[in-house]
Amino acid sequence: MLEALSDKLSGVFQKLGSHGTISEKDLDDAMREVRIALLEADVNFKVVRQFIATVRERALGSEVLKSLTGPQQVIAIVNEELVNILGGAQSTLQLASKPPTVIMLVGLKGSGKTTTA
Repeated sequence: MLEALSDKLSGVFQKLGSHGTISEKDLDDAMREVRIALLEADVNFKVVRQFIATVRERALGSEVLKSLTGPQQVIAIVNEELVNILGGAQSTLQLASKPPTVIMLVGLKGSGKTTTA
C-alpha cells in the first residue's frame, strides 16, 4: 500500500520537476493528483483536505529559497507536511521490564502487518 502511494507521489513530483518554474495551475494539478493518491491509499478525507490546503497555502505564500527551484520547494513542503501528519517527532518504544513485550500491529488488509512481524 505504501509502495503504491510512493510510486504515485514520485510520478507527480517527476512531472512537477520537469517544469523550470511552477504556476498556480501546475500546483493545482499536482495537488489534485496528490489528493487522489492519498484517497486511494485510504487516508481520511478530512486529513487529505487539510493536508492539501496547508501545502497549497505554504507553496503559494512562500518565497522560493535561492537553493531550491519552485518544484523542489513544493516537494520539500509536501515532505514536511507528510512528516507532520505522521507524527513529526520520534518517540521511544517502551519495552516491558519482564519479557515478553506485547505489540499490537493494526492496519488494512495488505498493508504489511505479517511481513513486519
